[in-house]
Amino acid sequence: MKKTWIIVIVVALLVAFYAFGTYNRIISLDEKVTADWQQVEVQYQRRFDLIPNIVNAVKGAMVQEQTIFLEIADARSRYAGAATVDDKVRAAGQLDSALSRLLVITENYPILKSSENVQSLIAELAGTENRIAIARRDFNQTVNTYNLATRRFPSSLVASMFGYSERPYFEAAPGTELAPKVELQ
Repeated sequence: MKKTWIIVIVVALLVAFYAFGTYNRIISLDEKVTADWQQVEVQYQRRFDLIPNIVNAVKGAMVQEQTIFLEIADARSRYAGAATVDDKVRAAGQLDSALSRLLVITENYPILKSSENVQSLIAELAGTENRIAIARRDFNQTVNTYNLATRRFPSSLVASMFGYSERPYFEAAPGTELAPKVELQ
């Protein structure tokens, strides 16, 4: 009988150590997902800080293209007012779309293409877009690791016991797989 109790205690301790270790790993992964999303937001902020400079640089030459400026301002406002990661992702997708249209439009204005200021700002934006792509990739990789930890058995039992569930990936907005048309005149 004494031997049975020792076995039960040892098994209980092993289960407890496993549960504590798994819980701590899930917490660490959850924090890493949050930190990686913050890096995405840092790059978005960099982009948002560049946009008014680009808009002001091209606005004078593109008076008839006012709708694109309104779309950019609207997307920036939606992002600033977004409460959830999903809302921010949607707003960022709208901004991506408006920015790509702005860049296509600038191609149609030879005076803008020759402006050193506009070209410098566009190069800065291109660098920022690369940083955003890297931050999004890192975020999705971390979400993948976290989701595997919360869905695989037996760690899924610990995750569900403490209220941890699957996190959404960053997904591109519909239509972004299509390249914008550039028509040079």
